[in-house]
Amino acid sequence: MTTRRTRALEDPVFGVDVQSGDVRGDAPQYALVVLSPVDDDEADAPDAEGPVARIERDVVSYRKLLRLVDEREPSLIATDNAYELAADKDSLIGLLRSLPDGTRLVQVTGAERPEPLSRVASRHGIPYGKDPMDEAEASARLAAANVGQEVTAFDDTTTVKVSRGRSTGSGGWSQDRYTRRIHGNVKKRSREVESELRSANLEYERDVTQKYGGYSNAVFTVDARPEDIPVSSSRAGDVRVDLEREQRDGIEYEPLVQRRDRVIVGMDPGTTTAVAVVGLDGTVHELHSSRTNDTSDVTEWIVERGRPVIVAADVEPMPETVEKIRRSFDAKGWAPTSDLPVDEKLHRTREHEYENDHERDALAAALYAFDNHEDQFERITEKTPPRHDREAVIDRVVAGGASVEAVIADLEGDDGDGADDENAGKSDQQPELSEEEQEIRRLRERVDRLTSHVDELEGQLAEKDDRIEELETELSDAKREERIEARTRRSVSRLERENERLERERDEARERADDLAGKLERLKELWKLDHSNVTDVAEGRDLVSVKPVEQFIVDEIEATDAEYGLAKGDVVYLRDASGAGREAAERLAETEPRVVLRSGTLPDVADRTLFEHGVPVAPADDVEIREIDELSIARESDVVAAVNDWRRRAQQRKKARNAEMVDQIISEHRADRS
Repeated sequence: MTTRRTRALEDPVFGVDVQSGDVRGDAPQYALVVLSPVDDDEADAPDAEGPVARIERDVVSYRKLLRLVDEREPSLIATDNAYELAADKDSLIGLLRSLPDGTRLVQVTGAERPEPLSRVASRHGIPYGKDPMDEAEASARLAAANVGQEVTAFDDTTTVKVSRGRSTGSGGWSQDRYTRRIHGNVKKRSREVESELRSANLEYERDVTQKYGGYSNAVFTVDARPEDIPVSSSRAGDVRVDLEREQRDGIEYEPLVQRRDRVIVGMDPGTTTAVAVVGLDGTVHELHSSRTNDTSDVTEWIVERGRPVIVAADVEPMPETVEKIRRSFDAKGWAPTSDLPVDEKLHRTREHEYENDHERDALAAALYAFDNHEDQFERITEKTPPRHDREAVIDRVVAGGASVEAVIADLEGDDGDGADDENAGKSDQQPELSEEEQEIRRLRERVDRLTSHVDELEGQLAEKDDRIEELETELSDAKREERIEARTRRSVSRLERENERLERERDEARERADDLAGKLERLKELWKLDHSNVTDVAEGRDLVSVKPVEQFIVDEIEATDAEYGLAKGDVVYLRDASGAGREAAERLAETEPRVVLRSGTLPDVADRTLFEHGVPVAPADDVEIREIDELSIARESDVVAAVNDWRRRAQQRKKARNAEMVDQIISEHRADRS
């Protein structure tokens, strides 16, 4: 009896709600309700009614709450909002990491989009009040009934690290022996840990670092939670053992149990089969569509998500596939009086997300079926006592066609009429029973029925436990395969990125090769032109390159300089000499060209500037220029003749300018004398 009491008290359920303050502020206070099973003496008390639990209530600070969690190690900490216990995501992860092994944080109102606590409590027949203490108690009772989502930030994978418990030091006459002893103890403890994991039939991966005399550390990656591993964190002498669960990318919510509540199912069969599951309160639970599922796959998918009360379609008459699913669940069928128009389906599903038109049609069918039965659900709820499962009554009334009163009477085991008939038949043989004796008989018969029902439920529970164990094994295998696939995907992605980089470098190299090949071809053409007339070469007359400038402006001169380079002694060809000014002429003169060949009329200001800098200028028509792509050449003899012609004209121009200056001086002198 003492052992049972101790074990019960080790697994209480904490219900928590903010009493005052805020976790983001100073000194928040929490309403705490602790539910724990009573011992055998209290459970066997004559006035005990129904499932008995010890209830403790208190108002505690945040620090005291955490201390109580460490001391009593509750199985569940229930709240209507996990962020009442943590200021932000990082704080919540820290809280989850600090919880004892086997303690889970539960948000009883749902996952990312929680429902009001009052609605959840009402749906499950849990008393509810607005006082924080009442809300804490409602949360605790809901979690104890496996209602809610576990808040987690860790995978079901744990890293067990066996390492040195003390430093090997910096040296000494016995340093080698000391180091060898530490590494030997680490190796010994690692083997013990591996043996314990193997004995527990746990799957793991091992990674060791060998050092002088043994191991410096050994890391075991185990596919299990810390509470399922027969090894705990410890530190003794030369060796320390640390357990740490692998953290996920963010906060996730997982159902405490896979509940099979009563639901409404909408279907859209065809090449792509879509199914929608909606709760009896109109909440959309899940959508699914596939091109490969057959009827058995669809049935299994629905079974895993609830017990259908209504199976609905969006067309009239109901398709045979939907009718087959309805019959397999013995549910009520619903179909509209005529096919639902697309615009109405779009309007009814506008507040929900779906991936394709098939899921939209299935969801519309389920929601319209709910709309059609919503008033009936409310009437049944009003007539159902809080102690009975509202959804079970709705199922038997809607799908079974029974009346609410008959269902409730059957649930309460009201067989008084049968007992009266039996007593009447035996009245001649036995004395009439008193009211107390009749009540005792009815209660005993009820106990027998309930015992039989409990046995049946226990059998179903055992089957479900076997199924859960099988699924957990499959899940473990799937997670291991997923980790292998993830590592493979990362390796493939890395190789693909490297391949893309090399392909880019290859393409760039090819482009450079093409450019160089083009230049080589042009140079070959130029060489051919340079050697096309053997007589010219023999007589010592050669060709000279010409560097063209598209227009006599600074930008074009800069462009030619960047493309070919302008140097002293070059022959420059101005394709369009018009429009030039002093700045362009000075920029060209800076390059000290041998001669400038022009096409078009050269402005006076540019002509004077070039003349002042001593740059020869000649018409391009006086020199035969041959062009290949961007390259141009001319005969050396033509260039020499053009330069000599300019020099003659320059001398004449200087003489004319000197004569003009003399005339001007004489004129000015005469003007001064007069």
